[in-house]
Amino acid sequence: MNVEPLFDALGIQEEAARSLADDLRTRIGELQARLREAETHLEDLAITRKTVTALADRIPVQADSPGLPEHPDYPRILAVFNEAADPLRARDVCEALDHELLPKNIEGTRAKLKRLVKLGILTEVDVGSFTRKQ
Repeated sequence: MNVEPLFDALGIQEEAARSLADDLRTRIGELQARLREAETHLEDLAITRKTVTALADRIPVQADSPGLPEHPDYPRILAVFNEAADPLRARDVCEALDHELLPKNIEGTRAKLKRLVKLGILTEVDVGSFTRKQ
């Protein structure tokens, strides 16, 4: 009996199985790396949630200003406008609040001023110039 063709067929099947096993090991390695990344991201999000919760507990609620957003800058911004005789720009408010004059701080202050306009507390008298609503 000639078993050579049988050994050839077994060799082909062994090579295919070996190749499949190698491919699966590679995919498992890639999936393990992605799993590690996802777990790290989840840990980071848990830390962020814990930090934000801790900070939120420290922000005082402004019961005397109904409708005012709950952020410590808003009462300070209104105090600046109460003392101002002329319209103010976001840069002026940043200076009055002792914020560093960086674009991100000025833009953040401008967003707060725009929000106060939407709430009907401030008025934008000219593009970028704000004053207390009379």
